[in-house]
Parts: sequence; C-alpha cells; structure tokens
Amino acid sequence: MKLKHFAIATLAVFSVWSCKNGSKSEQNTEQAKDTVKMEKQLAFNPAELPEEPIFEVVTSEGTFKIKLYKETKLHRDNFVKLASENFYDGILFHRIIKGFMIQAGDPLSKDTTQMDSWGTGGPGYTIPAEILPQFKHKKGALAAARRGDAANPQRESSGSQFYIVQDPATCAQLDGDYTVFGETISGLDIIDKIASVPTGRRDIPVNPVVIISIKPVLK
Repeated sequence: MKLKHFAIATLAVFSVWSCKNGSKSEQNTEQAKDTVKMEKQLAFNPAELPEEPIFEVVTSEGTFKIKLYKETKLHRDNFVKLASENFYDGILFHRIIKGFMIQAGDPLSKDTTQMDSWGTGGPGYTIPAEILPQFKHKKGALAAARRGDAANPQRESSGSQFYIVQDPATCAQLDGDYTVFGETISGLDIIDKIASVPTGRRDIPVNPVVIISIKPVLK
C-alpha cells in the first residue's frame, strides 16, 4: 500500500499589502508595532529551543512525545514555526489506517463542511525534500506527507501534513521516498490507540481524533 493516496495539494496563498498614508517613519513605526504584536502571539520562542527539540503532542486520545532531527533542518524549523503559531491546535488526524500509519496536519480538517477536501490542505507552500538514508520508517517515525511522484518528481513535502508510523513492516516500502524528520520517543501506546479507532469512508475516524496542542518540552 503506497502513501501516494495521501497526496496533498499545494495551496497558493497570496498576500496583499496596503500602503498607508504618512511619512516613512510613521510606516516603520506601524510595522514595528505589528511585529511586536505577532511576537506576543507566539506560543513560545523558537530561538530558545535546542537543535533537536522535543514536543509534547496532546491529543483527544492521549499524549505522546516526538523529537525532531537536527539533520533535517528545513522540516524541523518549519514544524517549530507552525507549532509556535498554534497552527496544529484543533487539527484532526484525518486519515488513519491500522497496521500502517496515522496522518494529520491538514488545516481543512477543522471544518467538517470541507470533509471531501481533507488531505488537500496546507499552509500554502511545500518544503524541499530532505530524504536521508539513516532515517527509516521505524515504529513511531515522524515523516512528511507529499504529492505523488508524477506531480511532484522532486518529492517536496507538504508544508504541514505529517504521518506517524504505526507498523514499520508495512511502511518500510516508503524508505527513501518520503522525508523522515523525527521520531516518537514516548507514548507509542498512544500511537497504537489512535491507529485502532474505528474509521469510515476515506479512512476518516468515525469519532474525531483531535490535536489539542503541540508544545515544546523545555528543560
């Protein structure tokens, strides 16, 4: 069973900036205020984290901890950024296959009216592949979802969607094709618990499995 049917569609995001009247000094002051406001809204300061940060993932089925690899810097830094912005709070594990993996990270999963589109959402960008031979699809491995090879020959990763390996035997076929950028260091029983929930059409859980929060473990 290939993970290609977990393909995500990259969404284009267009930012429109409006110019304010007034002097350049006034504009700079307003920009500085906006920057301070954004910094205050962050759940934590990414600059304070170690090279291999550990995160506590609190879900409606229990809590597990993951460690991000320093060797996959682009994926690590992106995950840290999204977590600091509370991006994942309230997002569902929208696709679960027992004996394979559990997948989450699609912001569309917060909206049940968009259920037919679950699995296609993201932050509006992709991440260059960081597929390293030393990182395999072992039990609890954290890897990035992506579009299939035909549409994505460079194997760029989704900007936010990820999956966690429940069964390494069935996921071994994915080695070398997807970026593995972290691992579960505690709570493998929670991964199994999530993988065992009843599912329906398109492997969507019958009862929602929610990510409540993803916060760093600070020493």
